[in-house]
Amino acid sequence: MSTFGRAFRVTTYGESHCKGVGAIVDGVPPGLALVESDIQAQLDRRRPGQNDLTTKRDEKDRVSILSGTEFGRTLGTPIGLFVPNEDQRPGDYAEMRAIPRPSHADFTYQVKYGIRSSSGGGRASARETIGRVAGGAIAEKWLLEKFGIEIVAYVSAVGEVSLPRDFEMQPITRAQVDKNMVRCPHDEAASHMVKIIEAAKAAEDSVGGVVTCICRHVPAGWGEPCFDKLEAMLAHAMLSIPSTKGFEIGSGFEGASKFGSSHNDPFVLRPDGRLGTTTNNSGGVQGGISNGENIIIRVAFKPPATIGQSQNTSDFEGKEAVLKAKGRHDPCVVPRAVPIVEAMAALVLADAAMLQLARRAAQLDTTHTKHPQEEE
Repeated sequence: MSTFGRAFRVTTYGESHCKGVGAIVDGVPPGLALVESDIQAQLDRRRPGQNDLTTKRDEKDRVSILSGTEFGRTLGTPIGLFVPNEDQRPGDYAEMRAIPRPSHADFTYQVKYGIRSSSGGGRASARETIGRVAGGAIAEKWLLEKFGIEIVAYVSAVGEVSLPRDFEMQPITRAQVDKNMVRCPHDEAASHMVKIIEAAKAAEDSVGGVVTCICRHVPAGWGEPCFDKLEAMLAHAMLSIPSTKGFEIGSGFEGASKFGSSHNDPFVLRPDGRLGTTTNNSGGVQGGISNGENIIIRVAFKPPATIGQSQNTSDFEGKEAVLKAKGRHDPCVVPRAVPIVEAMAALVLADAAMLQLARRAAQLDTTHTKHPQEEE
């Protein structure tokens, strides 16, 4: 489906080579100051053609707000967003109309629908994520103004080069993330990552990586057990992003090798009167509900499927074929995936916040004693 969220909902539309892409964002509270520039900053971080590590497709990705605002303020009605596609080259995909790209969605879309967008990846293209990033920028603005929540993602691994886990404890900012074109806030590791991506590009190959995302100042109490636990919704959101193959929160798979005595996060009273934890193996979520600590997640991205190397494969008829893909494609998606991960985290948190606010508003005073770490 093309809609994500329950109270704060985003529906994306468009394909990679149609007239444009965008989103309908429903559930945005009225009165939020919002103009195109509030959204454009994140779209600029996502857009193609930023540097030598990205696809050369030349798109400005300028967003227009079509509805849902007046005089720079949201009305509480659906917000329509549109971004034109300006640099389409459907001819680059002529050969791939008959030969499905290995590990791409060409085959599965054809099987499912009996038809597909043969120019580019259609809805499986990263162009679809423009609507996510635009909607996420609105969610993030509301979360910051309402709760003071900060969301910062960065590239933590490319190929076999990765940052140590304790780097997640650093007070990383977006300015630090954007200092280099690979969006890794560790200079030495970033230099190695750039070389790996450049080597893959030169070989007409591709390489995968990991994006780490940290959400700060999330109040305790968000998440809807049992099936809509906060980490479950984050996993749902992240694994819906094109090219994702893995998700972790907190200790993740490393936690499986630990004993409870070393993995448990002991509680401690904070100076502000809130209960916190001395460690954060839980990644900010316990029992599917936020505990007030930083939410720390990691998202694994596979190497992009479209590569220029000749590949022995089969066409749609099952006949042997050799595919040497044309077109303009990223040799590694993670530098441009950073704002996409941030956007999806914001959409999950905005939705969780609204559900919790609704529950608090409906709750009878006689049934609840408020704890100091819960949101005001």
